Amino acid sequence: MPFRRKLDDSATVREPLPGTAHALNVAPETAAALKLWVVLSRAQAAVSAHVSADVARHGLTLTEFGILEALYHRGAMLLGEVQRRILVSSGGITFLVDRLVAKGLVERQACPSDRRARYAALTADGEALLEQIFPAHAAMIERVVGALDQSEQEQVTAMLKRLGHGAAAAEPAPIELTNA
Repeated sequence: MPFRRKLDDSATVREPLPGTAHALNVAPETAAALKLWVVLSRAQAAVSAHVSADVARHGLTLTEFGILEALYHRGAMLLGEVQRRILVSSGGITFLVDRLVAKGLVERQACPSDRRARYAALTADGEALLEQIFPAHAAMIERVVGALDQSEQEQVTAMLKRLGHGAAAAEPAPIELTNA
């Protein structure tokens, strides 16, 4: 790593090795926020790598598995509801459901009260697949996050939920246009 810590009590000032980079001179609150972002991103990437590899063994992407898992645990849902649950665009959910329909795992069903709305539901094959793979998938996630005990996992979950709600409610940063 091109940075080495100064030998003082400040964890927010780093001195770069000569000719390599700029020192990080920020307020402690900013340094903590930056560190949180990096650690959170790396932790998510590490866990996600295991989860993605696990579902890929079954010919699925992580997003496809997310749709199947949501339908398995919640039952048939309107496409818009599935879209909000797994955080994809409306065009993205159509594409993903089309792929799952082609694989024979999901079917579209008409909404009796709104001709424009469509439900997504697991087919018998989709349900059988999830019944087969979900227990091992859940056990793998438990193992991967097992560096934290159950109490710590619950605390982190509560904190991340609070962080997510706070970030969602934060004012967006103004867009600064530069002459580049």
